[in-house]
Amino acid sequence: MDSEKPDPLVSTFPATLASGRFSGREAFEQLVRDAFAQAAREGWSEIILSDATFKDWPLCERAVVESLHAWAASGRRMIMLATRYDEVIRSHARFVTWRKTWGHIIDCWICRVAAPPDFPSAIWSRTWTMLRLDPQRSIGTCGYDRERSVQLKEMLDEKIRESSSGFPVSTLGL
Repeated sequence: MDSEKPDPLVSTFPATLASGRFSGREAFEQLVRDAFAQAAREGWSEIILSDATFKDWPLCERAVVESLHAWAASGRRMIMLATRYDEVIRSHARFVTWRKTWGHIIDCWICRVAAPPDFPSAIWSRTWTMLRLDPQRSIGTCGYDRERSVQLKEMLDEKIRESSSGFPVSTLGL
């Protein structure tokens, strides 16, 4: 009998990500978990995460950080875009610790010209996207639609152009 443990990323998550509309915080959080697990399995080369504060994202969960750790490798790149990062630092300690290790593949941007309620809450990859149209109620769409992916990427690129570097890996004191 083989005593090898099953890979939790393979056995726990669906082989493909959801497509279509979603509603509610639980559905949103599960999409985030599933997206990071899929990114690890498929080796997505680039991911963009966007949210005003990331307050209600499950970035503090062990499974999310384990998926991100499995995803992180040479040639990978993540961009985070927010209006502020204080909530990430306060509420997502596991993620902040993970980021310190992998800071060389993560660029964090802060966009101070956008109002938080109007800021996009999204995950973009070359193959799958998720956009919360109503972050308060966690209502949005997700899927593999190429046209939506291009539109979302253009919107996020515009926000990045309006942004400056933020959320340093470490702060140096004098």
